[in-house]
Amino acid sequence: MGLLDGLLGNASENDAQEIQQELNRILAAGERVEKAYAILRDQIIFTNQRLLLVDKQGVTGKKREIMSIPYRSIERFSMETTGHFDLESELYIWVRGMEAPIGRTFRNDQNIYDVYRALGEYAL
Repeated sequence: MGLLDGLLGNASENDAQEIQQELNRILAAGERVEKAYAILRDQIIFTNQRLLLVDKQGVTGKKREIMSIPYRSIERFSMETTGHFDLESELYIWVRGMEAPIGRTFRNDQNIYDVYRALGEYAL
């Protein structure tokens, strides 16, 4: 991901092997990272077993919250694309047992389609 893309909040696909090594301590036996996307400092990671949402916090981003969502718990998902004056796309994921959807914002970005397609491949 280019520095300018990161500063603008544009998502980009990350190297799955690199993310695999980074998350090796929390992945289950036989679990592998198949796709990973970065939005600013946060990540959306698709493994062969679950969806991981990584929220990097703090000034350095060393502190991270990692939310694990089994694909079978995803009830539905939707996206809102950009318009002429609205430069932000939105992705919403409804998870069983949660009252409100989980939302992620993509700024002026076409990669929301890639993430949405990946959700369809893994969650349906």
